[in-house]
Amino acid sequence: MKVKPLNKASFVTRLTLAAMLIVTVYAFVRFDDKEVTLWEGLVFTLANFKTMFSEARLEHFTFWHGLYQVMVTVGLALLTTVFGAVISLFLGLFAAHNLSSTPVSAAIKGFVAIIRAVPTVLWVLIFAVAAGLGSVAAVIGMTFHSVGYLIKAYAESFEELDKGVLEAMRASGANWWQIVFQAVIPSTITYIVSWTFLRFEINFGVAVAMGAAAGAGGIGYDMFMASSFYYDLREVGAITLYVLILAILLEMIAVRIKRNLNRSEVA
Repeated sequence: MKVKPLNKASFVTRLTLAAMLIVTVYAFVRFDDKEVTLWEGLVFTLANFKTMFSEARLEHFTFWHGLYQVMVTVGLALLTTVFGAVISLFLGLFAAHNLSSTPVSAAIKGFVAIIRAVPTVLWVLIFAVAAGLGSVAAVIGMTFHSVGYLIKAYAESFEELDKGVLEAMRASGANWWQIVFQAVIPSTITYIVSWTFLRFEINFGVAVAMGAAAGAGGIGYDMFMASSFYYDLREVGAITLYVLILAILLEMIAVRIKRNLNRSEVA
């Protein structure tokens, strides 16, 4: 049985975990439960879910208005994903250490790490200072965070390429752009599509939240009104079903596209 020595990194990790455990226990002890027991809370929660999904109905807008608002949310997510993917594809090439110099790669990766560390809603609120609350700030903020996410994903996909292929193309006299379009992009297109669709699904969920938090419109604003203004759980349930059905459809489309890409690569 081997016992690993306690180094500085493992000590800091254990100390952080212990501190988080202590804070969590303290928070549960000091939590104001309003004299509601755990069992009563579970019963109330299940009752609310039953009301939301078994009695779901629209009270303050029609089915077609809800469908239109969902499409607005999808458009917001699609717009930010397209902008983010185009920018990230270009910068991801320079972030990959096998396609770029070490200082440039390290600088880009460090910059996007800072972007990812800040939640999307904070970026939206930061840009809202200049653009004001609304769809413009939401698009810029969500695109900004999407770029930080996709650059890392694309760069890691590019870095997994076989070094022999790149060296062979350089030896044959291919320039940087020829290597990118004839070797890098064709070899990683499946990963690019997968990461892009994954980010699109994330952006769709974020767009729902931004509809309420940043006034970006869409189905998120209607959900905010139903939950915080009308206090109508049935309408919240109906809106949740809108979002859930669309999320399932997006996942089915993503799986179908990736399956077709895999078939074309095999052929």
